[in-house]
Amino acid sequence: MVFENKHNLDLPYITLYNLIYTLYKGTTMNRFEARLDNLSHEIWAKITQIEELKGRWSAGTQLSPQTLGRLKRSVLITSTGASTRIEGAKLSDEDIEKMLRGISIQKFTNRDEQEVQGYYELLQNVFDSWEEQGFNESLIKHFHKELLKHVEKDTLHRGDYKKQENKVEMIDAQGKSIGTLFDTTPAYLTPKEMTELVEWTKQAIDEKKYHSLLIIGNFIVEFLNIHPFQDGNGRLSRVLTNLLLLQQGYLYMPYVSHEKLIEDNKPDYYLALRKSQKTFKTDKEDVNTWLDFFLTIFLKQSQMAIGLITAENIETLLSPKQLAVWEYLQTVEQASPQEIAEKADVARPTVNQVLNKLQEMKKVERIGEGSGIRYKKV
Repeated sequence: MVFENKHNLDLPYITLYNLIYTLYKGTTMNRFEARLDNLSHEIWAKITQIEELKGRWSAGTQLSPQTLGRLKRSVLITSTGASTRIEGAKLSDEDIEKMLRGISIQKFTNRDEQEVQGYYELLQNVFDSWEEQGFNESLIKHFHKELLKHVEKDTLHRGDYKKQENKVEMIDAQGKSIGTLFDTTPAYLTPKEMTELVEWTKQAIDEKKYHSLLIIGNFIVEFLNIHPFQDGNGRLSRVLTNLLLLQQGYLYMPYVSHEKLIEDNKPDYYLALRKSQKTFKTDKEDVNTWLDFFLTIFLKQSQMAIGLITAENIETLLSPKQLAVWEYLQTVEQASPQEIAEKADVARPTVNQVLNKLQEMKKVERIGEGSGIRYKKV
């Protein structure tokens, strides 16, 4: 942009710079808003479905802390494995679990293990303390430093925006690049574009001008288009997705892996990024393809979360003792609490607690009163 001082105003240089920056910044903000003002009906239909499921989760979940903890531990491993494999790592979920338990895995490189350790620890921090994290550039740089803190080759650039150009490549199942998807923002423009993106995202969330899912989706696709760090951008984008969705009230993020769904749909993920990003900074920016993919993945994640509190998945919600009571009730027409305690080998006071929980979940029905009380599965 060229600024003409048509009236020969004697403005200080810093004032001219600030004016130029303000005008340019306004252009960038308008770009983001133009994208989100031209969305398909399919986008809005998916948002409506997601919001309905969000309400069902909030109203219907009565999962115990033990169950939530068990689900979270499982998702941490699954998400870590999926997110690092998308970028070319080769560790399976089983390998990762062994590694985190301190079992040496000789067949993998130190780099794979270092990247896995960093992702696991950072995602765990997000799951445990998302309410305390203020979204800003400092946090993003801190997250990048934490993500790569165990990776020896990244010591010099972790936590800092890139100093040289990079590109987005598609990685195959063997961890090899099979082509460049697109060129990213030049290094010298990266700080400015990241500042504009983060400021717009914060302001849009605060003002609620757009639905939060649209704001988050726009942030992620633009973040990946800028590719602000020398390495780790894809992994960091998925950590930030978890953080932003949690902060906007989608509290089931730690219990169903977002990363695994992306890994399972990796070709569509790359194609959606490419199709939308190649329109950026043109006269007809179009983010529909990316948002459709992003919302399709999140809709599936939301449906799976609701599935956790249905009868079909009850086994995932119960502790071992609770599960023993439930499994015994599957084998009989009805039984008294004492019979259940004896056959399931669970203490009578615990049986009473489990039966109360199963009643709240509408999985068992109480028959009779007093000493003749009996229970049967619904």
